[in-house]
Amino acid sequence: MNSQSTSEKLGLLKSNIKKRLVGKDDLIDRLIIALLAGGHVLLEDVPGVGKTSLAQALSDSLALSFARIQCTPDTMPADITGISVYNRNKEIFEPVFGPVMNNIVLADELNRTTPKTQSALLEVMEEKKVTIDGKDYILPKPFMVIGTQNPMETTGTYPLPEAQLDRFMMRLSVGYPDSKDAKEMAEKFLEGYLLMKTEPVLAANDIINIKKEVEDVKVNEHLVDYAVRITEATRSDPEIICGASPRALLSLLRCAQAYAVYEGRDYCIPEDMLNAALITLPHRLILTAQAKMNKSSQYKLLKNITDHIKVS
Repeated sequence: MNSQSTSEKLGLLKSNIKKRLVGKDDLIDRLIIALLAGGHVLLEDVPGVGKTSLAQALSDSLALSFARIQCTPDTMPADITGISVYNRNKEIFEPVFGPVMNNIVLADELNRTTPKTQSALLEVMEEKKVTIDGKDYILPKPFMVIGTQNPMETTGTYPLPEAQLDRFMMRLSVGYPDSKDAKEMAEKFLEGYLLMKTEPVLAANDIINIKKEVEDVKVNEHLVDYAVRITEATRSDPEIICGASPRALLSLLRCAQAYAVYEGRDYCIPEDMLNAALITLPHRLILTAQAKMNKSSQYKLLKNITDHIKVS
């Protein structure tokens, strides 16, 4: 692995995204790591904090095809996947693909559409293919879904089912900027920088090659055991009804490999596994009613678990 060349490319990608988003270095890092790990990201926060801007900044920085789905209560599954249309000249049905037939798909305000429509993304996100009238069509590579959603207290929202949440590698929160970042954002806005279109700095082959490097990262047997013990501990915690799934374990391992590449290494260290666990597992945990009443959070419970598990 040419780590120096890869590090330069990833540094260039991050710098390009930062032109459009101020003061969110950790968030940008995690979004790029999810891309390298082949995962999908759910951005959850109140309206107006930059969820859509972050997704668009990433897509604009890559020479990849991009589509945005503005989810509303009347959005239908076919609006996402596509339909078959009869061609009278050829006397056959031909597929008319929906927006999912792109490299990066932004599902904006995903929880504003109905569960039936949300389910249209399940096959797409897991199997990287779409089925139209019984025929399978492979999606382009690389492929990534970035979903945004408002907090559940917001009027007119539908909660994402557990099966849908489990297909997102990470659930990230943008958060409000601090005073310094807010001032810098205001200045850049007045100068017109935030409204400028970001030029692509990496192509599809760059991302595909880096993803191959991620898959080749060495993971020591002790680190695999560490990851397994963390996921198993979530299933036996008395405050958690449903712990991390086998899919969650695989996401954790791949994310840890992506962390290593992002740091310029071709091998994983315990910190990679810990960092990956803390961002890939929390949203997959379902808490008991008592835990919710006690104001426990998924992240806090997972942090407590990882604090008590060490690499053997």
